[in-house]
Order: sequence, then structure tokens, then C-alpha cells
Amino acid sequence: MKKLKEYNFKGKKVLVRVDFNVPLDDNGKILDDSRIIGAIPTLKAILDANGSLIVMSHLGRPKGERHKKFSLNQILDHLSNLLQRPVNFANDCIGGEAEEKAKNLKAGEVLLLENLRFHKEETNGDVDFSKKLAVLGDFYVNDAFGTAHRAHASTAVIAKSFQNNCCFGLLMESEITNVEKVLNSTDKPVTAVVGGAKVSSKIDILLHLLDKVDNLIIGGGMAYTFAVATGGSVGKSLVESDKLESAKEVLNNAIKKGVNIYLPIDSANALEFSNDSAKETSDIMNIADEQMGLDIGPKSLDLFKNVLLKSKVILWNGPMGVFEFDNFNIGTKTVGQYIVDATAKGCFSLVGGGDSVSAAKQFNLAEGMSYISTGGGAMLEYLEGKTLPGIRAILDANS
Repeated sequence: MKKLKEYNFKGKKVLVRVDFNVPLDDNGKILDDSRIIGAIPTLKAILDANGSLIVMSHLGRPKGERHKKFSLNQILDHLSNLLQRPVNFANDCIGGEAEEKAKNLKAGEVLLLENLRFHKEETNGDVDFSKKLAVLGDFYVNDAFGTAHRAHASTAVIAKSFQNNCCFGLLMESEITNVEKVLNSTDKPVTAVVGGAKVSSKIDILLHLLDKVDNLIIGGGMAYTFAVATGGSVGKSLVESDKLESAKEVLNNAIKKGVNIYLPIDSANALEFSNDSAKETSDIMNIADEQMGLDIGPKSLDLFKNVLLKSKVILWNGPMGVFEFDNFNIGTKTVGQYIVDATAKGCFSLVGGGDSVSAAKQFNLAEGMSYISTGGGAMLEYLEGKTLPGIRAILDANS
């Protein structure tokens, strides 16, 4: 399949789906523009090739109703500054105004459409709605990896209107390439670090990764479910009792497939779920009845350090503890630093998933890692081995 830089966009109106779903404060100020920054190379590449841009995105969850706080008009000036040119705005993403403004676009000009999700047909994957969007351009580019797991009108259905006239954007290409670099690496050993609160949200990822990695490090709240599954007593720690058999399945499959699993051996505990609660460290298999585990302990970190620094490829998805609490962020911060240290030695590291990306940024570690994924839910489903609708649609339209 041809890539974006292989197409000639001169004189073409290019409809680009981006993910500008950025956090805003109560005054409409952008709090984190990472997603906008991520799409800029694609937008500039089309403009530099003398194409014109019709940019579409969602913002928040307006659920099919118009809300001022979800208007993409709030990011208009910032996008204009990043592209270093004026950006026109259409007060709707379909209909007369959008069609007229798109029709009159000249080469090098940009039109930003209003929030797609002001129409419930977008999230319903409505075919007629996708056709109303499609009339605005003569080429379609999907650069919204963060929504690639959604079968929405603008991400999956619309590609059918652009047979052999659509492709992935540079960000989407990069996301796919880097996740595949982990999942199909010939460099060994490959280590996955998987944390987060619940086994239930990660069980499919864990099982799929057993076919892809040499080492699997498990941390975060889910570690306590694994501790109980192997005979431990974890006090008031988070445990999903209905997932004990799932945890055992992961452990048994790892043995069958020759994957080394590393579980925490100690835990930083507290009497309450609070940053101010006094911290005590114990063996993770023997936590006092009145205490709950909120972070991994120093012995676990020593164990994980040895594995990480010997790795050639590392995937990090999920924190090691309650990193939002200063008193219980040592596990997450230190594991992140080990990944940075391994990267400096030539290891390829990929960080994905909202909490781990937030942690990497919070502790100023992101710059030291090879790749930071923009797609939380999309990346998780990709890691589970699922075919993402937004990716499949482009492949099908070019087959």
C-alpha cells in the first residue's frame, strides 16, 4: 500500500481525520496539545505538496448535541499558530456552509470542521453521514490512531467512499510501525511491563503478549490478584476474586510457552487509600489484614532492574502503583527510569496507555524513551491482537 509521501496532492482537497480531543480548562485553554502536535507533520506534508486541507475531529463526548464547551473553535488559533497560516472554520461538519467553504478552498488553505460528535450519526457509524462528509474532499487521510479502535463514520465507514484514494497519515503510520516493532521484534530479549489496577482490563493483553515476549513484568493493583492466586494474603489490597483463575491461566501459559514472569516480591502498604497514610513495606504474600498495597517495594525494583537493563525491546503499559500519590510513586518513577536507562544503552522502548504516558510525562522521562504512543484504547486493543476498524477500513479501500 502506498504511503502518504508517495501521493501527489497538488490541487487536491484532502479530508483528514485527526484526533484533536485535547483537555481544556473551564476557559477553553488547551492543557496538553500533544495530540495536535502529533498531527502537524501530516498536515504540513499535504500543504507543502500544494494540497488544501479539510480537517475533522471530535472533542469530548457531546453525545449528539451541540455544546459550546466541546466546540473545536476553541483550538482554532492554536492550530493556526502551529501551521503558521490562517485556518478557516465551519460551524458544522456537514451541510451547506461546510460544503461551500470546502469548495472554495485554494491550494495551501485550511478548513477546520466543527465537532463530528455533535451528530450522533458519527458514533453510530452511519453510512449516509459518512457520505455527507466524503463530498467535502477528493482524498481521505486517517491520522487518528487514538480513535482507530472505533467503527465510527469518520474513521471506518468513510473510507468506502475513497476507493484507492485514501491512506494513513504519518502519525498513524508511525504508531503501527512502532507497535509492530515490539510485537514482531527479532531483537531479544523482549520485555513487557504491564501494570494498572485490574486484571480484568488487561487479561487479553497478557495472554496475547505471551506469544510475543520473553519476559513479562506485572505490577500495579493487578499484582495483588496474582499474589492471591498463588497463595498469598494481601490484606485490604485490591483483588478481583473472579479473576483468580484468569491469573492462574496467565501463569500456566507462561510456563508452557517458556516466558519468564516476574511478579512483585514486596509491597508498599498503607492503612488507608491516602497519600498521607503512613507507609510500611512487607512481603507481598503476607500483607497485614488492616493494610492495603499501593506500590511495589524496593526488592521488587531490584528484581525488575536486572531484567529491564538486559532487554533489547521494552513495552510499558500501566503504572506500578498509585503514582498520583507522591508517597507511593516510587515504583512507577523508578521503573520508568530503568526503561530510560535501558533505552540509553540501545534498547527500543515503547510507552502506551493513558496512565503510563501520563507518568512518563509527569516524571520527565518521556524524552528518554524511544516512542510514546498517542492511542490509549486503540493501542490496548492492538496489543490484544484485534483488528482495528480504522486501520482495516483503509486497507480494504486500497485492496
